[in-house]
Amino acid sequence: MKLVVVSAGLSVPSSTRLLADRLAAATGRHADVEIQVVELRDLAVEIAHNYVTGFPGPELSAAAEAVKGADGLIAVTPVFSASYSGLFKSFFDVLTVLDKDAIAGTPVLIAATGGTPRHSLVLEHALRPLFAYLRAVVLPTAVYAASEHWGADGLDERVERAAAELAGIMRPAPVRAEELIPFEKQLAALRPE
Repeated sequence: MKLVVVSAGLSVPSSTRLLADRLAAATGRHADVEIQVVELRDLAVEIAHNYVTGFPGPELSAAAEAVKGADGLIAVTPVFSASYSGLFKSFFDVLTVLDKDAIAGTPVLIAATGGTPRHSLVLEHALRPLFAYLRAVVLPTAVYAASEHWGADGLDERVERAAAELAGIMRPAPVRAEELIPFEKQLAALRPE
């Protein structure tokens, strides 16, 4: 199964990316997944160009295709002004302009990082409504990590619980009709020359 991780961290190293990696690794302990990380910081210029031109660049197109083809998604953003980052929102805006059903039905584990525990409600008041609007299947357990949570009791347990939920609901995407090989071609391939 394909697990795509979207990380909107801006710094290097990034606590947002650290949380994303922990969630992905924990999910990998619960299910056999192929993990692909989409680092939005690296796509910022292409996202801006897409807004102006209406055309995605090659790296943005590849990232959008990865997200569209995911069997499960982990979406992690830093908190800015009590909400998700503009880069995070811009990516999902571009994604839905390219395909309004891009993540419809996809299981999504939402997570965020911030400087204080007071911003933890961003998960319920910003991220969950965004992904519900996009018709994704948002998991019950969301993970928020403030600066003081790193190394403290509780974060590892929340990460494991959320990852287990994601692994439990992920299923390989059904094969699309255009990917099927017509029966006649299958039969012809079996016939000796």
